Amino acid sequence: MTKTFMPSFDDIEGLRKHQQKGLRWTVAHAYQGSDFYRQILDAAGVQPDSIQSLDDLQKLPFTTADDLREGYPFPLLCVPESQVVRIHASSGTTGKRKILSYTQKDIDDWIYFFARCYEMAGLTQEDRVQIAVGYGVWTAGAGFQLGCEKFGAMALPVGPGNVDMQCQFLVDLQSTAMCCTASMGLLMAEEIKRRGLKDKIALKKMIFGSERSSDAMRRRIKDLLGLEDMFDIPGMTELYGPGTGLDCYRHEGIHYWADYYIVEILDPETLEPAPMGDTGEMVLTTLCKEAAPLIRYRTRDLTRLIDHPCACGNILPMHDRILGRSDDMIIFRAVNIYPGQIDQVLSIIPDASCEYQVHLDRKEDGKDYMTIRLECGEEYDQSRKPELAKKVATEIKNKIMVSAEVEVLDYGSLPRSERKSKRFFDNRSD
Repeated sequence: MTKTFMPSFDDIEGLRKHQQKGLRWTVAHAYQGSDFYRQILDAAGVQPDSIQSLDDLQKLPFTTADDLREGYPFPLLCVPESQVVRIHASSGTTGKRKILSYTQKDIDDWIYFFARCYEMAGLTQEDRVQIAVGYGVWTAGAGFQLGCEKFGAMALPVGPGNVDMQCQFLVDLQSTAMCCTASMGLLMAEEIKRRGLKDKIALKKMIFGSERSSDAMRRRIKDLLGLEDMFDIPGMTELYGPGTGLDCYRHEGIHYWADYYIVEILDPETLEPAPMGDTGEMVLTTLCKEAAPLIRYRTRDLTRLIDHPCACGNILPMHDRILGRSDDMIIFRAVNIYPGQIDQVLSIIPDASCEYQVHLDRKEDGKDYMTIRLECGEEYDQSRKPELAKKVATEIKNKIMVSAEVEVLDYGSLPRSERKSKRFFDNRSD
């Protein structure tokens, strides 16, 4: 019998009872093990025995990334340092990195539910998984590899970049799945086409993490490689790392592992619960994390809860793909814009490529101007570029309510990335 990594709950009520037990444990564990948590819980008037049900979650105080930086190098630590078996850090480039500690149980839990991702993606022990993400102090490489090995598939830990080696492994080792950023996926798809390798590889599935990917980008990758399916995998260092959920083959939303953490969607301004289905900020509370548990941690990520059960039959709840971050919001001529909104508009225009850049400038007249530099499709009639530019500008105006100048470029004109692609360039001075 094939082992399953899915939870054993038969219904939502069983899941809620598990969450309630985990919430009470987390609050008591944090209160007893951390001076920081004890202080903020006392200030909020919350004692461990104050938590009797999931409704009591709203009594708890919030935590933020600033708390992690201020607690450097062992923020939120709730166990003796002697019990810490590993640390991981964020990939931030400014200020102190966010460092998180892990006990052996934390590592074991992470590996277990990461294996669940591969199961949900429909992989088997016969698959060969080419892992093209960063290794080292970052969570990506370790998570993808250990989860793959726990699941029982063959892990090929190639790491990021090195396109020649990636192509060689795809051909020689016949990798059937690849884990990477969407930008790396597009780079590989275009390179495989350029080298004429499509008929020499066995790649069937890709799992994308680390960055938001548009529908247009996913369609382009799937068409170039002839993939059976692609999946989004969320994750952040604060919450173990990648592997904390996956969209299943129905792609109705991202199933998140509600047996390991609770998701709230709050209005980022009022911090009150957003109506079901409305976009808001994702706030997380862990249920069994030992070394550095999270209590109402404000991720700044914007998404929404999916208000219906998935057609796949799995009872684990879903949230939508990440629209952007509340602190990445751009104010352009008094309009609030999130990067994901540009993705959504461009994805519905068939002749537009998935590669684009948005440039914001302030000119001598004191006004702000937006320029969208967009590649057209590979087979697009060059004489029709003005027509495409006008169509994109019209859709941006209709959907986002801002005016933009659109420059249509030849396919392949914009730079490709092995990690995350930079798409927004705000050149305005204060």
